[in-house]
Amino acid sequence: MTTLGTPPHGAATGSGDRSRPRAVLPALCATQIVSWGIVYYAFPVLNPQITSETGWPAGATTAAFSLGLVVSALTGIRVGRILDRRGPRAVMTTGSVVGVVSLLIVAAAPNIPVFIAGWTLAGLAMAATFYQPAFAALTRWWAPEHVRALTIVTLAGGLASTAFAPLTAALAGHLSWRYTYLVLAGILAAVTIPAHALALRAPWPNPATAPARTGTSAGAAGVVRSRPFLLLATAFTLSAFAMYAVVVALVPLLLERGYTTSQSAWALGIGGAGQTLGRTLYAALARRTAATARTMILIALGGLTTAAFAAVPGPYALLIAVSVVAGMVRGNLTLLQATAITDRWGATHYGRLSGVLAAPATTAAALAPFAGAALATPLGGYGPLFLLLASVSVAAALTAPWTGIPRTSLRDSHKRSVKRRSVPVFRRTSR
Repeated sequence: MTTLGTPPHGAATGSGDRSRPRAVLPALCATQIVSWGIVYYAFPVLNPQITSETGWPAGATTAAFSLGLVVSALTGIRVGRILDRRGPRAVMTTGSVVGVVSLLIVAAAPNIPVFIAGWTLAGLAMAATFYQPAFAALTRWWAPEHVRALTIVTLAGGLASTAFAPLTAALAGHLSWRYTYLVLAGILAAVTIPAHALALRAPWPNPATAPARTGTSAGAAGVVRSRPFLLLATAFTLSAFAMYAVVVALVPLLLERGYTTSQSAWALGIGGAGQTLGRTLYAALARRTAATARTMILIALGGLTTAAFAAVPGPYALLIAVSVVAGMVRGNLTLLQATAITDRWGATHYGRLSGVLAAPATTAAALAPFAGAALATPLGGYGPLFLLLASVSVAAALTAPWTGIPRTSLRDSHKRSVKRRSVPVFRRTSR
């Protein structure tokens, strides 16, 4: 079932490298590092300073950030459909502009309502600039060898926290959190707006007219209602909740254990290096495992690393090692979700299906920071919270075995596809 590319009958593009503009891949590598690093990873580093300087409750600031992620999830479904039809240039360029404006609002926010408004707008930017539109672009332009392109861009994206968590901490050491966000907004504007506007100008290839890998007569709507899709969405949702709660709660966990803000930020940032390392191993893992087995293994490993954070209070070097391993797992989980649609249903409706698949997972990721902060106190600290999150990952892993497409379904779908193609021919000849 699993290959390193979409087979010819499921390819999303026509043929030839002419559909692969050279500037797209390096541009998306740069913009994913900057977009994720500034719009996402800067917040967990700056949030303690935000609450300290403003007196706003940590629950309120985290809820504002979570709301942005919820908006991203809901908007992502519509963004996916637009990407399928029109391509990524207008979507990602507009998203970059919106992202800059949102950070300016956050930086200038005089009160919580305006702070929330800024993060709500940031949610629109996330939907239009983060991995989902980048993956849709690469899957269409690079099919059927899209996994290589996806791996390259996620290798770069994995450096977002490595680069921007320490950079944000360094800026915050000399500037207020407001001026830090202003500097970061300037970087975001200088890198992402021209890169998306200039590098994504190539013609958008038409999707393949051949049926998707399952050959379903109902198309994308039928896939969305199918049992494997629903269970896959469930597994990714539970896994995303645990994974993103860990990312945002790692700094508070280490602060609770007596480490400095700088040490905590480096522990978070070094996980990005782990993501990059882990993604170099994904192709080999994909060659040796089926999609369902790979899903179960990676999600279970995510739970194991989360439990390790709870069980290992130190020394600091050991925590760094755990962070690297956890980052390796996160990196593979990103590629796992990026290829889940093409592994099972082909790439014809990739934008729409990936948007629907990502929506509940992104919503869970949005609620995770707020839920983590809310649960830490009644649970007795961040250590017990991490144990709870590990159990959520285990539940997700146990769902994974039922997310595959049965071979009998593939054969039946192929027969129905052949029958549909043969009927018009018979009717024409009978006339």
